Amino acid sequence: MDYVSALVPPAVMAVAFVALIKTIVKSQGGANKNKEDAAVDAALARAEPTRQGGTTGSHGA
Repeated sequence: MDYVSALVPPAVMAVAFVALIKTIVKSQGGANKNKEDAAVDAALARAEPTRQGGTTGSHGA
């Protein structure tokens, strides 16, 4: 019976991992894809000036 108790946790983790991957794959695309892409593009557009503005200036000189 020790082998059963040794195999149960990895088997449960494998099933959970497969379920997670299936959920991720199923949620890609669909009706909200354009809205999600637009939200990411807007966030990147807001972050771009901040990132570029932070790179100018002297670095310890």
